Amino acid sequence: MGCSVDGFQPPVTAAVAELHERRFPHPAGGQVSHWIFKLIGGTRVAAYHRGRDMMPVMELSFSKMHGLGNDFIVFEAPDCQAPDPAWLVRLANRHTGIGFNQALVLYPPRQADTAVYYRIFNADGGEVEQCGNGARCIAAFLAARGHGAAGELRMECKAGIVKARLLGAGQVSVAMAIPNFDPAALPFLAPTAQDYYEITEQTGVEQPVQVSCVSMGNPHAVLQVKNVDEAPVGRIGPALEYHPLFPQRANIGFMQVLTPTHIRLRVHERGAGETQACGTGACAAVAVGCKLGLLQATVTVDLPGGALTVQWQGDGEPVWLTGPTATIFEGRMIS
Repeated sequence: MGCSVDGFQPPVTAAVAELHERRFPHPAGGQVSHWIFKLIGGTRVAAYHRGRDMMPVMELSFSKMHGLGNDFIVFEAPDCQAPDPAWLVRLANRHTGIGFNQALVLYPPRQADTAVYYRIFNADGGEVEQCGNGARCIAAFLAARGHGAAGELRMECKAGIVKARLLGAGQVSVAMAIPNFDPAALPFLAPTAQDYYEITEQTGVEQPVQVSCVSMGNPHAVLQVKNVDEAPVGRIGPALEYHPLFPQRANIGFMQVLTPTHIRLRVHERGAGETQACGTGACAAVAVGCKLGLLQATVTVDLPGGALTVQWQGDGEPVWLTGPTATIFEGRMIS
């Protein structure tokens, strides 16, 4: 019988590679009969008991990574249930946990031509469809472990297949989704697709707010502003994220167009708040700008954490996102 550890339900299969018993004192004091350790898919799971009480403990290796300050923990999970949301919230705390914008959980590939299946969880514990900088970090994580020798990788997530190109020196490009401007794709509660939608209530500010909406595999609303430094991201961002017009909430981008090939951007991310860089937010902003005739096919996107390059050749084509990745440290978490 497998033991439940913070939401994981380890299966009893050949993946259980190690089983042994040792005597240790109970962490709360006293003596226990024994600890049982199991190595399951690279995760050491321990369960100790005292009398009839069983207390689970998990020791999990992880990498802390970031793309322009958009930071993640990346770890391989047993092929079973997702982590418990409350456990992720505790880990996301920057004072008492590890701290991250998203947790990237890796599973064995579900398709023969892919290297991995991954799931994305925000700092609030909620699962989301896609993360551009997260996808780039996963590609770099896999490349460091021998995948993608030919310079390319195929990965899979909830949003579908993601192609990655490994450019060297930590630079990674990923092909994100084909932009979908149908409001039902986000979803956004509007009868027909429009270039702009005016939201008059519950905007976080007194005046109406004008947004453009697009799905990049996840929902985005983009506002055009004169100066991102002065944009009320902290007020409008949370208000629109939870607005009733977005039944599944949304990422809210604030775009300042400098030239047809250069924009500045700040993004309030769903479930994480404003981040240093949002990859799908950069893609959404460029897709919206191109659709409105404001931007060309290749655009430099300046975010608080640095610059990304976004390329979109138009209708029916995916958006390519390019930028740096970095591993900050590796460690083990015990809970």
